[in-house]
Amino acid sequence: MQVRRLREAHALTQHAFAERVGISASYLNQIESNQRPLTAPVLLGLAQAFSVNLADFAQEDTDRLIGDLRQALADPVFSGLLPNSQDLKTIAANTPWFAHAFLSLHLAFRRANERTQILDEAFSSERTEMERDPGALLPYEEVRNFLHYRGNYLDRLDRNAESLAEEISVGESVHGTHLSDYLFKRHGIRVENEKVDPSSLFIRRYDRVARVLWLRDGLDHASKVFHIAHLIGQIEQEKELDAIISEASFRANGSAAITRIALANYFAGALVMPYERFLNAARSLRYDVERLCILFGASFEQVGHRLSTLQRPGDRGVPFYFVRVDRAGNILKRHSSTRFQFARFGGTCPLWNVHEAFSSGDRTLVQIAEMPDGVRYLSIARAATKSGGSHLAPPRHFALGIGCEISYAQDVVYADGIDIKTAPVTKIGVSCRICERGDCPQRAAPPIDRPLIVDPDRRDFVPFRFS
Repeated sequence: MQVRRLREAHALTQHAFAERVGISASYLNQIESNQRPLTAPVLLGLAQAFSVNLADFAQEDTDRLIGDLRQALADPVFSGLLPNSQDLKTIAANTPWFAHAFLSLHLAFRRANERTQILDEAFSSERTEMERDPGALLPYEEVRNFLHYRGNYLDRLDRNAESLAEEISVGESVHGTHLSDYLFKRHGIRVENEKVDPSSLFIRRYDRVARVLWLRDGLDHASKVFHIAHLIGQIEQEKELDAIISEASFRANGSAAITRIALANYFAGALVMPYERFLNAARSLRYDVERLCILFGASFEQVGHRLSTLQRPGDRGVPFYFVRVDRAGNILKRHSSTRFQFARFGGTCPLWNVHEAFSSGDRTLVQIAEMPDGVRYLSIARAATKSGGSHLAPPRHFALGIGCEISYAQDVVYADGIDIKTAPVTKIGVSCRICERGDCPQRAAPPIDRPLIVDPDRRDFVPFRFS
């Protein structure tokens, strides 16, 4: 929520913030929890007290909700009931609490259907976690929603990491030796390499008794630095992590533990790439990820993720999305400060350049992609391989993607050499199941909210049409 981020940016309690705006603390709490809408008087109070841009302030969360509602309502169970765009805007703007409740209910419904399909297997085995609460969201789904609707920016955690980076850095960046020395001097924790069998999946473990952080031998430098920073975040930001998790009021078992790891990861990225220093470098280098990797000793994935978080009120960078995809098209990570809509269920669009990256070697691919809502994005993708540290350990292959709206193209180096006005545009969608494009030669399945037209006397590239 924009309101929570604004409050955190000014380091105010809910009571103090509510007093400035002229509302009660309980009302503010309901707004931050998406239980009450932002009314005109509240928006005016925010504008007078904090000089915010009301248009930007109200639009960001509404766009995310509209996109998610559109996907959920494409489910066959709502056949014939799809509201128009204006209806969705009204729901998202006036009753966001209901929109979130509806999305949670739909996720629970889909999960219950999936569980029903495996009941025969479940009944033949011991009682499983999935049976205990068939209506609950899976932990990763709940955590993903939590970060998604916070705009992928955590102000207090980000500023705490930046302050620590200023304290322990030497020169322009935070190096691994700085962090390991700090960890030992401040907490008496040593960092050691652990030799493991090549087939082992081990990466990191912290021995609380011996006070040793064991890292897999052969781990690349950027990963080592990140894991050390992660442990520092877990130890030093414990109260802050507790406060964020408490505000979230998770329901699914395991969500709080998963969020704690995600927040420590966020802190680690912000410590290695402190906000102001990283944003200034990104602007001066025109968001050249490769050069930022060298400057901050980070991986493409770490820099891409960090770019998606540069949304500090009053000092925002270009809004990016970041995604990590496997060969099967599964989205393993997704973070965004843009309007870009990721598939909530099923596969992703095959025309999106992240899929092409797997066969492109070390090349960085650039694509102008247009979503069904007409918004165009400068999409950057490249393949990434994580070595297992041994010939006997199979490497892991991923595709990484970042992107921003085309309106920011002049600020981004990847647009150089491309005539934005005449360059070819690839029309992509969220996923085939909800994509409305009727002329796509790569369509894998018809949209589930449209009736099929089957003509036995005609055959096109795609063996079906729809109304």
